[in-house]
Amino acid sequence: MVFKALVVDIDGTITNHDRSLDLRVAQRFRELRAQVVLSTGNPLCYVHAAAKLIGLGGIVIAENGGVVSTGFDSPSIIADGMEKCEEAYELLSNYFDLEKLDAAYRKTEVVLRRGMDISELRRILEDNNMNVEIIDTGYAVHIKDGKINKGTGLHTVAELLGMDAKDFLAIGDSCNDVEMMREAGLGIAVGNADDDARQAASMITKASFGEGTLEAIEYAVSNGLLE
Repeated sequence: MVFKALVVDIDGTITNHDRSLDLRVAQRFRELRAQVVLSTGNPLCYVHAAAKLIGLGGIVIAENGGVVSTGFDSPSIIADGMEKCEEAYELLSNYFDLEKLDAAYRKTEVVLRRGMDISELRRILEDNNMNVEIIDTGYAVHIKDGKINKGTGLHTVAELLGMDAKDFLAIGDSCNDVEMMREAGLGIAVGNADDDARQAASMITKASFGEGTLEAIEYAVSNGLLE
């Protein structure tokens, strides 16, 4: 099988250890014939800027699947769920001193600076029957709708492109990439991936960060899985 497209996380996956973009990956993306879709927990403005700088199209996945862009100048598909995320934030604020990140740009989730006891956050939400999910990506803590993830975002993007999710090869490094890697035709985790991502992946690269993504792409190309 030859995959028609590549869906790839940003932070920790196509970046270096210091979060700078690995320019070798950006160059390799531009050499591929397959469509490349960026998928991130970051807000839409961030991923659109990254896509433009790399030289990719405007179809991207943002906010862990909550926002899917149909192009740089086109309307975005925005999921419901922000209201209950805000309610969860207000509840948790009674117990913790929380700091929101990117609040002005977020449409479907509330994102917090790291440093809290995640298990305690989850316990409080569960005790209060709050139907949201808490994930810690290693970069920030996200309060999100449990029904929305990068996997659901991938299905939306695939439909927009006239494809199936199984037509995609997925590369990621974190717990928020799990559903994306499972829904794709093949999921590859880079060497610095967390335990959740490793368990969801069909392959783990020896190299880490952007170098790991280069290894994954070369593996796919050399084995006729990607053009």
